[in-house]
Amino acid sequence: MLRMEIALLFVLSFIAYIYFSAGRKYTLLHKTFSILLITMLIHLTLDGITVYTVNHLDTVPRLLNDIVHRLFIGSLVFAVYLFYQYIAILVEEESGKPRYLDLLARIFLIIAQAGVLLLPIHYAVTAEGNYSDGIHANVCYVSMVFYLFLCVWILIRSWKQMDSKKKFAIGAALVIEVVVSILQAFHPTWLISGMGLTLMTLSFYLTLENPDSIRAELIEQKMSMLYLKSQVNPHFLYNTLDTIRIQAQLNGDKKVADLLMQLVDFFRLSVKVDRSMVTLDDEMELLESYMELMCYRYPNLRCEYDIDPDLGGMQVPNFILQPIVENSLLHGLKNKGYRGELWITAKKTEHNRMEILVSDSGSGFEEGKKEIIDQMLLQYARQPAKLEGNSIGILNVQKRIKLLCGREYGLWYTENPTGGVTAHLLLPMKEEA
Repeated sequence: MLRMEIALLFVLSFIAYIYFSAGRKYTLLHKTFSILLITMLIHLTLDGITVYTVNHLDTVPRLLNDIVHRLFIGSLVFAVYLFYQYIAILVEEESGKPRYLDLLARIFLIIAQAGVLLLPIHYAVTAEGNYSDGIHANVCYVSMVFYLFLCVWILIRSWKQMDSKKKFAIGAALVIEVVVSILQAFHPTWLISGMGLTLMTLSFYLTLENPDSIRAELIEQKMSMLYLKSQVNPHFLYNTLDTIRIQAQLNGDKKVADLLMQLVDFFRLSVKVDRSMVTLDDEMELLESYMELMCYRYPNLRCEYDIDPDLGGMQVPNFILQPIVENSLLHGLKNKGYRGELWITAKKTEHNRMEILVSDSGSGFEEGKKEIIDQMLLQYARQPAKLEGNSIGILNVQKRIKLLCGREYGLWYTENPTGGVTAHLLLPMKEEA
């Protein structure tokens, strides 16, 4: 059996090497999986040691055996708790439902670890091999049942909101652990608990945390952004050029030169696709060029800015503000003849975050439209890549924020008390390295 633990340790060490050497944004979900990987490496090491010590009770001191066993079972309980945490965070990101069982899970963890430290250990000696049994060993089984029950409950509760691939990954991992736990209970000398936890870890890695899958998603999002930038509302280009042509007939050359400069600046900045992240100052420069042209086309349109100067150097996903502003114009102010105001605000919030607000004084959402938008943004991961339609811009923005900044960040909308809507973009405050 010792050879199996050694093999599992080598396999998981290789997976950990690949995982930690891959470039990624360390979101809460990825941080939890990172801690889980480290915990599993420690647990498998302790598992191998206990397989040896429990089968050499005559030569290994009892105190040393007890200490190693307590560490082994304690690491097992903590690993199962981390599995629950990983699944709970994943389900929350997919469904939007809060993790209301976390406190209960932590309380049980404290109680279980106290049992690991204080309960007496007994060793069963058989012809097939030795193992620990009794009340101390039962902490493993009770913990397994408790946390697996929590995982199954939150999965069932959010089943309809979950992506099919992620439901399969979680379900497969839970089935694997249940089967291994039952086999271990009926054949305690097999000592295969480490195999079950390792297979759970591998199922999550292969389906949810694989760097190649994440890179493929990044490529998909970059291609989507490239398409969006190549389609920057061609009507905007044609109408603006027509406005310039008319102005050239009626006025002097200076105004024409100014308009052309704004147009050139806009397209010069909009085709910068070599970086996925830019500074807020760069993003605002692009937006201001766009709004200068729009305000000239529509003289009754006004735009005001309130940008915290300390945020100018912060990194934001490239090309996220112009699609949001264009959406406000087309769906908010168009119905009012482009008469009204836009307010662009960037401010610091708590927990080292910043929020960008795009507010308009437009006609607001049509009946039932906000609910559709809310669901689309909440279930962004389940939305297929779109190359046409009114929501391509905001869906693309949501996907890129989630991918580049973390799933705890993103875009949502609220309705203004005085009319119009406000787009909220929550982003981390992070300067260029």
